[in-house]
Amino acid sequence: MATIGDVGRDDLDFIELTDLDSGLFWQKFDHYITSSIATPTANMDRNDDSTSSMDAVYFSTVVRSRSSNLSRIDENSSDQADPLLQHNTALLTTVSLPLDPHPMISQAWESLRNSIVHFRGVPVGTIAALDDSDEKLNYDQVFVRDFVPSALAFLMNKEHAIVKKFLKMTLRLQKRKKIIDRFQLSPGVMPASFKVKHEAGKKHESMVPDFGGTAIGRVAPVDSGFWWIILLRAYTKSTGDKSLADTDEFQEGMRLILDLCLSEGFDTFPTLLCTDGCCMIDRRMGLYGYPIEIQALFYMALRCAKNLLKNDDKQGKELMEKIELRLKALSYHMRNYYWLDLKQLNDVYRYKTEEYSHTAVNKFNVMPDSLPDWIFGFMPHRGGYFIGNVSPARMDFRWFCLGNCIAILSCLATTEQSNAIMDLIESRWDVLIGEMPAKICYPALENHDWRIITGCDPKNTRWSYHNGGSWPVLLWLLTAASIKTGRRHIAKRALDIAETRLLKDNWPEYYDGKHGRFIGKQARKLQTWSVAGYLVARKMFDDPSHLRMVAFEEDKHLSPQHRRSKSL
Repeated sequence: MATIGDVGRDDLDFIELTDLDSGLFWQKFDHYITSSIATPTANMDRNDDSTSSMDAVYFSTVVRSRSSNLSRIDENSSDQADPLLQHNTALLTTVSLPLDPHPMISQAWESLRNSIVHFRGVPVGTIAALDDSDEKLNYDQVFVRDFVPSALAFLMNKEHAIVKKFLKMTLRLQKRKKIIDRFQLSPGVMPASFKVKHEAGKKHESMVPDFGGTAIGRVAPVDSGFWWIILLRAYTKSTGDKSLADTDEFQEGMRLILDLCLSEGFDTFPTLLCTDGCCMIDRRMGLYGYPIEIQALFYMALRCAKNLLKNDDKQGKELMEKIELRLKALSYHMRNYYWLDLKQLNDVYRYKTEEYSHTAVNKFNVMPDSLPDWIFGFMPHRGGYFIGNVSPARMDFRWFCLGNCIAILSCLATTEQSNAIMDLIESRWDVLIGEMPAKICYPALENHDWRIITGCDPKNTRWSYHNGGSWPVLLWLLTAASIKTGRRHIAKRALDIAETRLLKDNWPEYYDGKHGRFIGKQARKLQTWSVAGYLVARKMFDDPSHLRMVAFEEDKHLSPQHRRSKSL
């Protein structure tokens, strides 16, 4: 299938469209679309959502209006079914496609390739950072979550072999016996990272995985298995090759992960109960309970597995039924209890407490006095987001970028909620994006809260590292969410900011300060996922068809009515 990035960008000559009735323009426009959007190929995902309407959405984001009244395009709108017929002034007023790649791109690719790790002569991943100016700690290892943006960059560049090898290698490591302090972990646990060990004086190499036994706090990674399934789906979408996911080995690997997550217990919530340190924020930051990052990744992994798993036997059908039921329950729970906008904030402010029975409004017995002072000034009139955590007598109102962006890409967020999240980002740009995209969470924990919640963590001081630091790797998620919601101008603005500093600062791991002005005090340079995050964002911005690897359309069967009111 030909894509927008493959053909004829100069066919339009970058015409400023002052006269949409111009015959010359529409002649060139028709030629460009006809060449770019071919007849869709057979659906690559088993039971996947229809790709034809997504093609139209992705194309529409390439030629986006520059007017102040930027129109939003609803991906489920029927008027997008055939973009070849859209000679509409409402669709576009400007064509803006880059002539030449940004000069940072070649240097970013050089850095990414230098980070590649080989095992017995075969590339199997990328190390966390190339910076050797300080003690390496575990930055010389290949992390599952860190490799995802690297893998997406390779897939977008048609370099599939390294991603395939990584998927196979981590699957083999999953099968290893996992014992930490005499306690054996579940067979479904994926490694957080692995390292290639070279025997001194020998040619033999061995693979040493870490399942949390050497990590900060000795916490097993909950997110690794989810990222692995998401990456497997991205590989399948990119290559059109279902044979890898169809193998018995990969089918079993997915089932082990899902058996671990879908197991029945005493919990009455469809969300996953987790400890601190189980995800990207791998230190104590008050994420214990039901953190948004894990819930969003869980939802997306379930949707990916639904497309990849076979259901041609009793076991497969039973697992598919479990996935369907969990998706419905999880989406209902998240959309109703995690969602916060001005209307809902006012409702919480007026909550009654000590309510019993099924008629209770304040279902989690949250005390209105627990509302933090900052939330009243932070919440705009137009906008909303999924808060960080919900559990008995607790609502963590902090903003977390990764969880909200994944919610948009997976359609855990409804169309209305997705647009509200982007409204919030635009309304609070200075604090959520600032001078380096993007803030990992907001606001930072300070003073007494910092001492109690982080355990006086000297690395997570206010506006640093995980405690309100700015992480360039999040640029790819922000870009993907912006394109999916028809807000391409947000991605452009964020990319412009990143391109003024990232290369000059030698690709830091994170930035410090309330607005991300300073290179992190302990940030590694040449951080691989900072490099890869930029490359993925740039390639996705230049060719939005890449978005299909990491995005879904809304599944009407998994969309219970959202009962919260609209943002004002």
